[in-house]
Amino acid sequence: MSERNIKLTIAYDGSRYKGWQRQPNSLEIQGEIEYACEQVFKKKRVEIIGSGRTDKGVHAIGQVANLKVETTIPIDKIPEALNNTLPDDIAILEAEEVDENFHARHSAIKKTYRYQVYPSRIKSPFFKNTSYRVKYRLDMEKMKKEIKSFEGEHDFAGFRNSGSSIINTVRTIYKIDIFEEGELIIIEVEGSGFLYNMVRIIVGTIIDIGSGRITEPLSDIIESKDRLRAGHTAPPQGLFLKEVKY
Repeated sequence: MSERNIKLTIAYDGSRYKGWQRQPNSLEIQGEIEYACEQVFKKKRVEIIGSGRTDKGVHAIGQVANLKVETTIPIDKIPEALNNTLPDDIAILEAEEVDENFHARHSAIKKTYRYQVYPSRIKSPFFKNTSYRVKYRLDMEKMKKEIKSFEGEHDFAGFRNSGSSIINTVRTIYKIDIFEEGELIIIEVEGSGFLYNMVRIIVGTIIDIGSGRITEPLSDIIESKDRLRAGHTAPPQGLFLKEVKY
């Protein structure tokens, strides 16, 4: 029996996990899925490769991973088989057999993140783990106008975590939008790749612009490459990995 390369599309609520990446003595998404794979495929050790890490408390509605395994299980039966073993806050949405050279991380060309903001003075038990509650008024028109400055290729040195050791900080944002959806404000950003905490800092900056805390043009902040001039880092629970394109 030959080895098959299987691509998984995954959704999860990251609220109770330490993040995607497997770590010793902690609860993480990768470890839960690998354990389920070991049970379903009857293997001692199965390693899955994710398209990228998500941090503690961050969610996904379109994370992608791949694994190589020998199995006779029909590809359309794999999601149900894994879901029967996985906890209720992790779901395999789709399985697909792909070329042996497919790599969930290296083959990715675009990622889209979604961030949910709940603008309300009254807390909601339904949004507490999946949105960032902002208690002050936000100027949507101002945010819509400024947010487009992120599009294109820029040096995003001012929009990364201060502890990051990445040397090349140039990234391309293909599209970024802000819109209202029911009670939520949604920010969606599609890019070639993202620096550590980049999306959360982008969101925090836009919120600071909408609240009036930041008054200078966003284009000047980006060009400055100065983390101190950008906004705060939005918390993790509002962030979702929405889609990975190949």
